[in-house]
Amino acid sequence: MKRIALLVFLMAGALQGADTLPTYLDPAAGGQDYKDQGEYANNWGGAQVIALGSNEFRMVTYPGGLPGDGWNKETRTETPGKREGNKIVFAGPNSYRAELNDGKISITTASGGPYEMTKKERKSPTLGAKPPAGAVVLLDGSSADAWEGGHLDERKLLFAGCKSKQAFGSFTAHIEFLLPFKPLGRGQDRGNSGVYLQDRYEVQVLDSFGLKGENNECGGIYTQAKPAVNMCFPPLQWQTYDIDFTTAQYDAAGTKTKNAILTLKHNGVTIHEGLEFKTNTPGNGLKESAAPGPLQLQGHGNPVFYQNIWVQPK
Repeated sequence: MKRIALLVFLMAGALQGADTLPTYLDPAAGGQDYKDQGEYANNWGGAQVIALGSNEFRMVTYPGGLPGDGWNKETRTETPGKREGNKIVFAGPNSYRAELNDGKISITTASGGPYEMTKKERKSPTLGAKPPAGAVVLLDGSSADAWEGGHLDERKLLFAGCKSKQAFGSFTAHIEFLLPFKPLGRGQDRGNSGVYLQDRYEVQVLDSFGLKGENNECGGIYTQAKPAVNMCFPPLQWQTYDIDFTTAQYDAAGTKTKNAILTLKHNGVTIHEGLEFKTNTPGNGLKESAAPGPLQLQGHGNPVFYQNIWVQPK
């Protein structure tokens, strides 16, 4: 009941946590900063605008299109911005200037303009995916009974910080997660959680919207591999992981003969394909072995929530 009461308070506005940074779970409570943050596009390419609090912003532009939707994964340009009245102004070298107002970005450069980008909201093509025949449904909003330490809020969403009671060997799985809006947070203090496969291998969950995409950012395999592309959507938008996992294999003497293998789609885009885990990732999980293990949804002091989780054992 204490956690539900906390959520009611959060939904009314911002939580002032131990680090005093406001954390929003409701887009309306995030104000104009949240409204302006997001993805923009035109026929040249795309842009991601990230709110950093205190009227500060960063815009990342991508020729060809947004990440996972046309961008060549090579050139990205970051430009700082600041709110000036009812608009946000981004100023860069060589007379570059962009103004964001009312859902549109107007860009001028030394070679011409203005060029206009309009806001768009992408959704994962697998959002709401139904479990196939034979799948184990771990979360459908009816209860948290499948989770050790699991708690649902009044929206029937599962708090991070629990493990599945059932253990799994090789499997495919679908997981949906929601990150908070924490504009003044930086690095690992911005909506941190993680999905531990077999409670051994961590797929990072973090508000990494607009970042470069490292192994400790959303979709990264903690300490081992960065995602092929950073597919993190803005916070407070539902995101998906679609997982194909093959467990490590051992001989009769207990010697590992094959590494565990992962193929992972983040918001419908493959970010790891046939990735071999060198060993288990650091953290409070299990060491590598031939034994099955549970899913862990890591609790890391941030209000991260999950819905629609199912696993199909191989």
